[in-house]
Amino acid sequence: MILKIISLFLIFMAVLALFGRLRFPKLPGKTGKTGMKRCPDCGRPLIGKGPCDCGGKV
Repeated sequence: MILKIISLFLIFMAVLALFGRLRFPKLPGKTGKTGMKRCPDCGRPLIGKGPCDCGGKV
């Protein structure tokens, strides 16, 4: 009985993950694995819309 409940839970979670991917395939403004934009010159993560402290173009 426990094995049946665990297997149904895992199937349910897999179905939820599939629907989540269909609804949100990519979030706008996110790049890379961590989802943070980085400065092309120094590679530091950028927070906000302003330029980087190193003076690089963004």
